[in-house]
Amino acid sequence: MPRRLATILASGVLALLTALAVASPAAAAVTPQQKLSVLSSWTQTSASSYNAWYSARQNRAPWAEYNFDWSTDYCSSSPDNPLGFKFDLSCARHDFGYRNYKAVGQFSANKPRLDSAFYEDLKRSCATYNSVVRPACLSLAWTYYQAVAIFGSVAAVQQSDIDRAARMKADAERRARA
Repeated sequence: MPRRLATILASGVLALLTALAVASPAAAAVTPQQKLSVLSSWTQTSASSYNAWYSARQNRAPWAEYNFDWSTDYCSSSPDNPLGFKFDLSCARHDFGYRNYKAVGQFSANKPRLDSAFYEDLKRSCATYNSVVRPACLSLAWTYYQAVAIFGSVAAVQQSDIDRAARMKADAERRARA
């Protein structure tokens, strides 16, 4: 009886290992459809999509066969973290979407969603700040979003936009202390 149990357990372990190998992203040659499917799942507007992309960004090895372009210049020539607000990772995910959809020839069809996902990421970042300075963060988030939606780059954010948000932030902090 113990030998039969060992055989059953061994076959179960073998079946599990086989299933894991098949489910592994790097188990077989990646098809264009598989690449588009993963790319789409990582560039949606939801927090879960952002979290999946971020997790993959932290551990790229399992995704190597997909040949994703992980390069980023963050927020291009605009500040990555204007007035201390953390926009850098939102910009990195936006770059990821732009670069990879361009590489597969699907950019135009996906640009509006990529820009919307960028804006949602920025708003989620702003939500982490206290209600006193959050309006200044949201103002900058809207400006960054408008720059990419209209021009395709956050390089279009002007210093005057950042200055306006800085005044909003300073005024809000002054009112909160009063």
